[in-house]
Amino acid sequence: MPKNLYQNLPPTPGVYIMKNAKGEILYIGKAVNLKRRVSSYFQKAHEYRIEKLVSQIRKIDYEKTDTGLEALILESDLIKKHQPPFNVLEKDDRSFLYVEITKEKFPRVLLVRGKDKANSYSSNSQRLTSNIYYGPFISSSAIREAMKIIRRIFPYSTHNLKTPLTSGYTLNPKPCFDYGLGLCPGTCVGAISQKDYAKNIKNIKLFFAGKKKKILESLKKEIRVLSKNLEFEKAEKTKHQIFALQHIQDTAFISESEVISPKLLVNSRRIEGYDISNISGTSAVGSMVVFMNGKPERSSYRKFKIYTVKGPDDTGMIKEILSRRLRHKEWPFPDLILIDGGGGQINAAKSALVVAGLKIPVIGIVKGPERKRNDIIGLAPKWIDKKVLIQVRDEAHRFAISYHKKLRRKQMVN
Repeated sequence: MPKNLYQNLPPTPGVYIMKNAKGEILYIGKAVNLKRRVSSYFQKAHEYRIEKLVSQIRKIDYEKTDTGLEALILESDLIKKHQPPFNVLEKDDRSFLYVEITKEKFPRVLLVRGKDKANSYSSNSQRLTSNIYYGPFISSSAIREAMKIIRRIFPYSTHNLKTPLTSGYTLNPKPCFDYGLGLCPGTCVGAISQKDYAKNIKNIKLFFAGKKKKILESLKKEIRVLSKNLEFEKAEKTKHQIFALQHIQDTAFISESEVISPKLLVNSRRIEGYDISNISGTSAVGSMVVFMNGKPERSSYRKFKIYTVKGPDDTGMIKEILSRRLRHKEWPFPDLILIDGGGGQINAAKSALVVAGLKIPVIGIVKGPERKRNDIIGLAPKWIDKKVLIQVRDEAHRFAISYHKKLRRKQMVN
């Protein structure tokens, strides 16, 4: 029976809703891969509380989302609505985070604790009726990462600007650090109009309401108007917002095994390893291998013939295969890219990412001076073990050589 509960779930992001024999909701969770996440409840041992939950499950409903980020928001909304008994929602949710959008000329978007939200209610009745709150969000790290993604798409202010009655907002003499990163739209120095800023805030509210489709339709309409009015710079920025919304890379902030007990958190990030194999530039091929949970996922491996680069140019070949791979939006994007090579190859990979408009960490791995050690080039994330990186590199190397030899054998026969 357990297998029947999850075998028809899709391998896509979304929210799962576990129910008992009476149809009562027991637990609501989020996932970047519904089928894999839900199956984990039934395929391995857990601590007592989860075992108790599993023993009562008789039906599992789900709602698909485009991304894990949207699954995070939907999960919070459904938990708040249904209050399932197995979710970690204490009667007093003062420790959990909320997203607050203030009621000001230039509204701020803030993360506040439940206790701070409660205190603001008691001390400021206007704030109770004016400010908008989303949450609570159980995982503080997840919502913090989510807000970083949202802010890159729709920049917002966190500045508590003073508002004297006679002179309006008091501006700073120079822009803040976040403005230079493209995260603050420049409310601190008057770099954005109230009308344009209001559009960003409106889109953030729509996103938290689960209306991404409506945002995209509105942005596409806005591009047509801006182009007609010859406002090409604004139109280009709007195009970037559309692209970013359609290609949100968010698997890093949702752990696939994030469940009731923190003891059960495991690493579930995707690593892609790349290598080139050729002899003086001939029969050149590239390999892509994928590791999930520190283990090879061979069904996701890909191999590439090199078409545009002639002669022994590994950096050019890396750029070609990365550029081709990144055009496959139907393949999940990785949390880390590992290149078998040094600075030149890493820069080539980063160049392909820039063209694709994506931000994914890239590191390399090379043999040391005596070829007796492995040196990591770049800053490896804290969540990955060096031994796993070496395994990924070795597997990418093996897969590339295997394909290269296969092509050469065919050429010799012909």
